[in-house]
Amino acid sequence: MAIIKKFRITNFKKKTEILRLEKISVYFNKRKILEDLNFNLQQGEILGLLGPNGVGKSTIFNIITGLIKPNYGSVYMYNKNITNDPIFERTKKYKIGYVPQHGGYFHDLTLRENLKAISEIVIEDKKLRSEKINLLISKFELEALQNIKADFLSGGQKKRLVISLALLSDPNILLLDEPFAALDIMTIKNLQQIVVDLQTQNNISIILCDHQARDLLSCVDIAIVLSNGKVIAKDTPNNLIKNIDAQNAYFGDSFKIN
Repeated sequence: MAIIKKFRITNFKKKTEILRLEKISVYFNKRKILEDLNFNLQQGEILGLLGPNGVGKSTIFNIITGLIKPNYGSVYMYNKNITNDPIFERTKKYKIGYVPQHGGYFHDLTLRENLKAISEIVIEDKKLRSEKINLLISKFELEALQNIKADFLSGGQKKRLVISLALLSDPNILLLDEPFAALDIMTIKNLQQIVVDLQTQNNISIILCDHQARDLLSCVDIAIVLSNGKVIAKDTPNNLIKNIDAQNAYFGDSFKIN
């Protein structure tokens, strides 16, 4: 598959750190999930998380959203410690959007009804709700699907719906948990383009994790490889696959993006 991004944001004239995880450690029943994990996200950056199963990628998302509180360490948004802030406050005040790997929608509601239901929670102005719903339906080419129940949508259509639901609240950060899982090649390519467009057109900072390493590396600016609960390598995609630590822990020595 061809490289999706025509450019990668690797240097910022004015670096603005939007999110930072500092010395994060998480244990479940004395089992180490994350240990002394550190990384940050710059404004307008697409960051990818890679690593084997069970390395803690989804746990990181749960920590950012506030679903899980770390045993040790802190989460910062715009240099403010939000470690103890509840989920709803992170969503409304700091505008963190989340697209889960599975679900994320009301199965028995139509696509439009899903958007209407969530819009009533996150948008106070009734006129603005309708305008935003119509804009998202148009943006993601969902016009022909708006009266179909979510359960009957294809995998790619469901993914576009859930991304639309996350965008209703105008997030500053969008978390995408395995967006390319179990999708066909053309659908993945379309979703990659959606991710890049959200960065370039909406200036949304994005973190995504996926086991489809090539697909992830084709649309991110920076990627991280996790191993044993820690960040062992962080770099641009082309540099990361040459990193010895990343090769030993995840890629192997013959992996190529193209």
